[in-house]
Amino acid sequence: MTEKVLVPVDGSPLSMRALRVALAERSDATVTALHVIDPSEPGYSYFGADVDVRSEPRHGTDEWFERADGYERDLFAEAADVAAEYDRPLETVTLVGDPARVIVDYVVDHGFDHVVLGSHGRGEDSHVTLGSVTEAVAFRAPVRVSIVR
Repeated sequence: MTEKVLVPVDGSPLSMRALRVALAERSDATVTALHVIDPSEPGYSYFGADVDVRSEPRHGTDEWFERADGYERDLFAEAADVAAEYDRPLETVTLVGDPARVIVDYVVDHGFDHVVLGSHGRGEDSHVTLGSVTEAVAFRAPVRVSIVR
């Protein structure tokens, strides 16, 4: 049976590094990139978003979600380019909700064997060892979790 590996991505350098690690080290695995849009976070849950909340669409509106969809396309285009570097297919999924909860639920509901994720995403404070999403996934996921720094 083919191993199933989940890589949560948010466009941050560490999430893309985690994707590279998963593709390089799990050459026989099916790799899925999961992007979680957090509706409570005005920055579209995307590292590459240059957000000025004073001029953005009202948070949670249809226009806000349309803009998030655009960022999602950019994110998955970057992820596809990374997968192409390894001549590997890549499945992509986007869900909406609390990232840590969504990631763990998705792992359980879809039978993943392994999660590979960056040690932290958007809030890359150097004094923080693990981001809150990474920490929650590492402690709650019922499968092996590899954390990439």
